[in-house]
Amino acid sequence: MLNDDRRTLISGIFAMSILALVSCKREASQSPVDPNGRVEVVLPEHGAYTGAFMDFGDEEDDVTLEIIEDFETMVGKHQAIIASSSYWGEQSFPTANLNVVWRHGSLPLVFWSPWDRPYEQNRGPDKFNLNDIIAGKWDAYIDKWADAARAFGHPLIVAFGVEMNGDWFPWSGIYYGSDQWNDERDNWKGPENFKAAYRYVVDRVRARGTTNIKWMFHTNNYSYPLDTWNFAPAYYPGADYVDWLGLSVYGQQFKDEPNPDIGSLMDWPYREMCGLDPTKPIMIAEWATGEFPLSVNEPGIRKTEWIKQGLDLFRTRYPRVKAAVYWHERWQNPDQSYSNLRVNSSVESLNAYREGVSNADWLGNLILRPVPKSTAK
Repeated sequence: MLNDDRRTLISGIFAMSILALVSCKREASQSPVDPNGRVEVVLPEHGAYTGAFMDFGDEEDDVTLEIIEDFETMVGKHQAIIASSSYWGEQSFPTANLNVVWRHGSLPLVFWSPWDRPYEQNRGPDKFNLNDIIAGKWDAYIDKWADAARAFGHPLIVAFGVEMNGDWFPWSGIYYGSDQWNDERDNWKGPENFKAAYRYVVDRVRARGTTNIKWMFHTNNYSYPLDTWNFAPAYYPGADYVDWLGLSVYGQQFKDEPNPDIGSLMDWPYREMCGLDPTKPIMIAEWATGEFPLSVNEPGIRKTEWIKQGLDLFRTRYPRVKAAVYWHERWQNPDQSYSNLRVNSSVESLNAYREGVSNADWLGNLILRPVPKSTAK
């Protein structure tokens, strides 16, 4: 039998060995993943990623570290996702911009828009019209873009032809109802053309060996016009072509509009998105509202309450939402008024955003894991 002193000594050594083993396992499990290696972004089991578009200029692609850091200092949180645009009219892949984003520790979200200068809304198809894309006219550009994306080498999310169920972009389904761009009898052809173009582009990019892109199907929350032929399911290209489901959720953008609450903007569109696929994660790919005086006779809520609702309900009422990207922009309207959607349009709005996004369920840092060698290419 062991005497008490030896028993105590051995018990202590055993306990320290167990603690050391647990500590080693903990350190191994928490060892940082090299972001310069082959990695993928993990969907959070709890909570959602926070992100923003930060008013990167008229072409939405003037990405600088200074703008990013200033925004993060203002809101008090690192941004897991940073959005910018890549217009087909520029005919180039935004490698420099995406390097700024990735080196900052954020995931690039790229709105890849088949749009030609002067990038004006509410006009019909331009030289990048969907029919020409499907016919192969822009294959060389797609291949060049795909090769540059592959060379970039890091994860990114790409949304091709966003908000196609609206009537403001030249790739909108409403312009493709017939050979004359619009014929109410043949409106069903608009969504079919969009689906064909989406699949064509994704297939061609993948054929170049570009495997680091996650593709997002990104619609407006409500369709314009609000007709069944124009609802989001009519445009859905299929599960094989989509990794994320995206929604634009805007409140008041102009002074004569109401500012609906988040529930009325999200409840039905969220159900519509969930109905497309039972497993795909949902991103609020754009969300914002303006700062306008609210008279007692106008419906809606103030911006501070709207922001609070969004940052609360996106987390609690809509469990499949795994990311939300705020559209931080301000512009001047033809009547000289301003639409100020920025989070700091007032001290009160900024404080509401800072407080809401400070919740631990809003993740400012990406969760990364190495890509298994068997799947790395």
